[in-house]
Amino acid sequence: MTSDTPAGRAQAIGRQLDHIEARLMAGHLDRRGFIRMATMLGVGTLAATTMADKALAIGANQAELKRELQPRYDYIVCGSGSSGSVVARRLAEDTGVQVLLLEAGGAADAPSILNPAVWYTNIGGPFDWGYKTMPRPGLNNRSIAMPMGKAIGGGSSINATVWARGHKNDYDRWARETGDPAWGYQHVLEIFKRIEDRQGEPDPARRGKGGLVFMQPAPDASPLAPAMVQGCAAIGIPAFADHNGAMMEGAGGAAIANLCIGKDGRRRNVPSHYLYPIMDQPNLTILTQALVHKVTLQGKKAVGVEFEWDGRVRKIGVAREVVLSTGAINTPRILMASGIGDAKELVRLGTPVVANLPGVGQNFQDHTMVAACMWEPPEQAPARNNSAEATFFWKSDPKLPTPDLQPFQIEIPFSSEITSKQAVPTAWTIGPGIVQPKTRGFLRFTSTDPKAGVEIHAKVLEHPDDMAAMRKAIELCREIGNSAPMKPFVKREVMPGPIKGAELDDFIRNAAVSYFHATCTAKMGKDKMSVVDAKLRVHGVQDLRIADGSVMPHITTGNTMAPCVIIGERLAEIVKAG
Repeated sequence: MTSDTPAGRAQAIGRQLDHIEARLMAGHLDRRGFIRMATMLGVGTLAATTMADKALAIGANQAELKRELQPRYDYIVCGSGSSGSVVARRLAEDTGVQVLLLEAGGAADAPSILNPAVWYTNIGGPFDWGYKTMPRPGLNNRSIAMPMGKAIGGGSSINATVWARGHKNDYDRWARETGDPAWGYQHVLEIFKRIEDRQGEPDPARRGKGGLVFMQPAPDASPLAPAMVQGCAAIGIPAFADHNGAMMEGAGGAAIANLCIGKDGRRRNVPSHYLYPIMDQPNLTILTQALVHKVTLQGKKAVGVEFEWDGRVRKIGVAREVVLSTGAINTPRILMASGIGDAKELVRLGTPVVANLPGVGQNFQDHTMVAACMWEPPEQAPARNNSAEATFFWKSDPKLPTPDLQPFQIEIPFSSEITSKQAVPTAWTIGPGIVQPKTRGFLRFTSTDPKAGVEIHAKVLEHPDDMAAMRKAIELCREIGNSAPMKPFVKREVMPGPIKGAELDDFIRNAAVSYFHATCTAKMGKDKMSVVDAKLRVHGVQDLRIADGSVMPHITTGNTMAPCVIIGERLAEIVKAG
């Protein structure tokens, strides 16, 4: 977002406020100095005073809790991402319980995190675990990045801020596979309505207002975004005012994206909604730079966690339950290190078998995007908001029950390491994406060392139906990009052009990248490959649950942050219900 727009100026002020607030919490600025500087930035005296008092209370409380770590907590939550932050918040709402939250990364106050327009610069950086897939034929033996957030907020701190609920059919399918109707759309919709604080056109039947999670249709969007929605309409994909709601109960459509970006233009990650408001409570201890090694067990009962923090390995006990919320790669890693997984693989690694669960690390699913459908404009338009403000969901085959395509209009020349050689610096992109993949990959662990590598066999595009869907996605994106509503923004099509057959397939394999939605590696269900049951309890292990994207039996239709929040909310409901 540029600083010459009202939203851009608000974002610049917001970044300055974040900087001085961080200095205040760290003890490098006093209360009076903060209030003076905040008022100079245009914050009212009362609001500045409230901000200062909250930040000081949080800083003092968390510092004291870290100095006085307890030998045992009622709950230990591992991971502060889109599910873990929710779980920790909901459990700590009962002030009679003590909650310990462990996060392997650090604070989420870096400019590249706070500024949503540059989210892509975090890929491969200090806030990313840095995972890559194994080379495989579906990608012409390329290895691609598999970003996972390593900071407070996990993926919600480095993603593109998109709040995409998924399709109605996704949740009804979960309900069927788990045998629990509470995972179905009817109940999940009620959770969404309760937690959302959606701005924009009201839809009380489907959308929430006044909840914890602030989101809005991209404000002051680039002219490219509504033009793409109009381009979709020109080829028969209907336009909607909301990319969630009614659009995701039917055949799909096009809309301006819902984004978790505040009125000040800054990223609103999941902890900003859930954790920050209660970090001054004495029953919530948050440790950053705390790398979980394994769950400690007595027989088949979880009794605590072993983790590395402040220069040494520690063990802390748990009175009630351990909750793993460390994501689709690290959750299986921790399970395997704890003796929970495929018995043959555990024996190979030299780990005693506690629970033989062959589904750990299997069923890997992700969304795939082709980073290369690109147009050069007559003149460059600066990116705004998250640099990706419009999207559509559609079916590659009308007979499908659920949309399987989700391209995004991206206001920069988004490309792979191969297609970047043809990219134009001023170009914009429509990224074809498939979101109902039939490919199923797997993880293979090379060691129980928590810092050792993991082999990610994503098997991208190795199912022929996925390649067929991607061909259709490219066809649609080219039609839209070359449509009449987009002509004011097109000097020429950069790539791919009207290529067909083997040449198109080669282009796809060279341009494909991850959509950054790794999931499904510890799925819930009742079959022999499931890892948790409908109440998110690990099969065969007492007092251990999982709440993150790994428990999805099938990946949702669209960006996965919002569904991961639902998983956290569902676990909290289940635990509180006893």
